Amino acid sequence: MRFDLVDLRLFLLVAERGSITHGAELSGLALASASARIKGMEERLGAPLLERRRRGVVPTAAGQALLHHARAVQNQIEAMAGDLAAYADGLRARVRLLANTAATSELLPKILPAFLVAHPRIDIDLDERPSHEIAQAVASGAADLGIAATWAGLSHLEQKPFFIDRLVVIAARNWPGFAGLRTISLTEILGESFVGLSTGHALQEHITRQAARLGGHLHVRIRVPGLDNVCRLVAQGAGIAIVPESAARRSARSLRSLRLTDDWATRQLNLCARRFDDLTPQAKLLAAALV
Repeated sequence: MRFDLVDLRLFLLVAERGSITHGAELSGLALASASARIKGMEERLGAPLLERRRRGVVPTAAGQALLHHARAVQNQIEAMAGDLAAYADGLRARVRLLANTAATSELLPKILPAFLVAHPRIDIDLDERPSHEIAQAVASGAADLGIAATWAGLSHLEQKPFFIDRLVVIAARNWPGFAGLRTISLTEILGESFVGLSTGHALQEHITRQAARLGGHLHVRIRVPGLDNVCRLVAQGAGIAIVPESAARRSARSLRSLRLTDDWATRQLNLCARRFDDLTPQAKLLAAALV
């Protein structure tokens, strides 16, 4: 069944006033139109909503149930209107920011808190995505700003340098086969057991795609949320992993770190937008803080 917002508001007013006539007047509807809407609601429900009496109408049991939900919807609409009014008055604004794993996990936690404190009326929607999805979202207008690797094809977007992200291979100190090595390629480790990030994680998807390009696949023994959890399990010998260099440094005492020699393992991350000059004032403030 479908009741639109006009139906719900009409029914709410009719039930509260005990009169279809009064409810119609308050809704700005003609009496005939209001009556037709009430009848249509009852037909769609398959049960009467109002009991007609000599001095007006009262909700039936079904009407009481609908009245409860109609009030909840009305309250939600009023709350929404209040929130949106704040934005319309320039009091609040929300900026949509998409970023890859390295940025969301390693860099933005150090930048965004100070920005939010300095700008209490600017809210940020931060979402982690693979770089190619970030490029698409920014180009389509689904996001205001993105932080993505240049390999994802950002040439159609305006860009500003953000960070050079290097991926490394980490292993437990006593992991066999890596003795004396300081660098390694993905091809050389495809036969190893891996600790991976959760399914759908942007960095994990990127690594999986690179393995597929080489005609191989990763044997992932366990997937866990968060780079710190990956480092912890690797340090305990559960497998090896590929992580940003900054994450490996935090656990340097318990891990061996080998530079990954593949070209894709060194990534220039850029802040991108369709046009920086066309951003909202709030998005421009965030962009300035990020670069």
